[in-house]
Amino acid sequence: MNQERLTQKPDPYWNPLLAGMLLGLVLLATFVVTGHGLGATGFTTRLTAWLGMNIVPTATSANEYLGGMVEDGKPLNSWITWQVIGVAIGALISAYLAHRIAFKMDGAKFLGGSKRPFTALFGGILAGFGARIAAGCTSGLGLSGAAVLSLAGFTFLCTFFAAGLIVSRIMRAER
Repeated sequence: MNQERLTQKPDPYWNPLLAGMLLGLVLLATFVVTGHGLGATGFTTRLTAWLGMNIVPTATSANEYLGGMVEDGKPLNSWITWQVIGVAIGALISAYLAHRIAFKMDGAKFLGGSKRPFTALFGGILAGFGARIAAGCTSGLGLSGAAVLSLAGFTFLCTFFAAGLIVSRIMRAER
């Protein structure tokens, strides 16, 4: 990368209303084209099944949760795999074009320093575990579930936001 590109000011973020409306159109198009909503945690489950199939195939095949995904020997051969790969590539291209590629640790100062990566990892693991228990992540269960007026989708969104508010209050109180 040349030095001029590194020192360029980042492009402004999109208007949230416009971005939300475009996300809604993408969600609608996803339902129309694939018959599925948006989601991501199904990919991590399929990736786990693929890893298990290659590392401990007997145990993975015998597992009630992962076994069905490895029956044909191609657990990654799914629409959700391509969706997650497309989102990652699209995000990378978008960040590059908007001059927003930077490797840094964001967050409040009290979570900074050496604790920040571990706090983020622990939070991510908890969110992923909760998403699997809820049978979907914030995009799969929250957006797609709410878009089809699912009670589980609305329950998940309300619980997710309430938990976030409570934990943020607890973390601020510890400062």
